[in-house]
Amino acid sequence: MAVRGEYFGGRTKILQVKNSFIGTTGATAHGNVLEHLFEKHKAKISFGSMKEIFDTYLRLHPILKSEYFLNTSEGEDDDDYESSQIDGLIANPNGIFGMFSWREVYEYEKFWAIGSGRDLALGALFANYDSIKEPEQIAEMAVNAACEFDDGCGLPMTIHSIELNQTNSLGLIKSKKRNQK
Repeated sequence: MAVRGEYFGGRTKILQVKNSFIGTTGATAHGNVLEHLFEKHKAKISFGSMKEIFDTYLRLHPILKSEYFLNTSEGEDDDDYESSQIDGLIANPNGIFGMFSWREVYEYEKFWAIGSGRDLALGALFANYDSIKEPEQIAEMAVNAACEFDDGCGLPMTIHSIELNQTNSLGLIKSKKRNQK
């Protein structure tokens, strides 16, 4: 049975770890596990760049298996890597990063979305990014589009704002300008 988010007091799918906000998709157990894991293993965690996130994911994978009983056997026998079963987005002053189940990490320059409503949210983000100035308004439109048309998505939503640094994880200067039509 699916239970809407409004019935979970004080729970959110977005965790704050230092200056990073981390949203995950998939099993609701990920929230409890990651919250406990991040608190217990603070010294092993860093989300400042793609490399730091990748290194963190590598350090945490064996802990997820041994201490939290992560079942890594869901994939096919011919998978190239053992899955950690967790996909998520990390947003912090250094940028927006995707972390995925085979520990691949990507940095996104404008926006990104994850979860079952990702395609709908990305369409709304793309359609509104250059015409609306307020990032919170663009994010709200994207979440509402996903919730309206994907039955795996639901409200309420939580929006966090972050002031970005001027450099990305590679040390390159990021442009604060957005394309205006």
